[in-house]
Amino acid sequence: MAQPHTITHAFWTVVGEGAIGLLSAARLHLAGYPVQLHRRTAGPFDFVFQSAVSSQSLSLPSQIQQPYSSILLPVKAYAVLDAVKQLLPLLSDNAQLVLSHNGMGTIEQLLPLLKPEQGLWFLSTSHGAFKPDHSTVVHSGLGQSVLGALNQAALAQQQSVEQAMQAALGPLVVMADIWPALWQKLAVNAVINPLTALHQCKNGELSNSKYAAAVELLIEEFVLVAKAAGQDFSIEAIQNRVTQVIRQTADNYSSMQQDFAKGRRNELDYITGFLLKQAEQHQLQLPAHQAIYQLLLQKSPR
Repeated sequence: MAQPHTITHAFWTVVGEGAIGLLSAARLHLAGYPVQLHRRTAGPFDFVFQSAVSSQSLSLPSQIQQPYSSILLPVKAYAVLDAVKQLLPLLSDNAQLVLSHNGMGTIEQLLPLLKPEQGLWFLSTSHGAFKPDHSTVVHSGLGQSVLGALNQAALAQQQSVEQAMQAALGPLVVMADIWPALWQKLAVNAVINPLTALHQCKNGELSNSKYAAAVELLIEEFVLVAKAAGQDFSIEAIQNRVTQVIRQTADNYSSMQQDFAKGRRNELDYITGFLLKQAEQHQLQLPAHQAIYQLLLQKSPR
């Protein structure tokens, strides 16, 4: 008699214990994936996972299985390079590493560090999650995610990674070329995050007419530098997208606003700073982005 076929899922390691990381780990676990956390403290991590339909107490192990073969790295952009350098000795020769953060500039830093068979991916998500305390994560907003392979080695294990990310942060759209999606998200982040951080307001405030000129200037400059970098967006398309996100997230505080409000390190250098570096490479001037960058730099924690 034939044995019933059982699906064996890859063992996933989620780095850190941030909100999106715990959301992903919880959803992977509930979908039947073996999952562990990579964190500073050894031992199991007990937390409550709250979604719109239920509240569950979960316990996930930390660092019990090495080498790591499937890794989700949902940490802030400024922490990515150091985190990966620490992870490198723990990775299998064909490890698959999925990045997920705001801003750009980390991919170019990481690709040279990986072995030929180690795959690199980027996942951009609109799911909302927050931690009201250290051991609770709330899935506050249903979203979707975009996933793309960044090197040839990623394509060797494409199906396995896609299925896992569908479970963790689906519904998932897989793109052969993720760069346009990353630039479009950068457009949104480069308008909403710095302005809400500067004015310490909710996203919805930016629909007020007093911010219209600043929003328009930031978008025009973004389109200029994106085009020079090979990404051809119309001003109207970016305006529509920014307006849509402001409306959909009207009651939210942006991640950068929260970082500035709490005196934490922020992703300014990977959002506005990345744009300014791109502009410099293409000999372009972005006075509006430059001005907001300087103002926020003065307020950033040293």
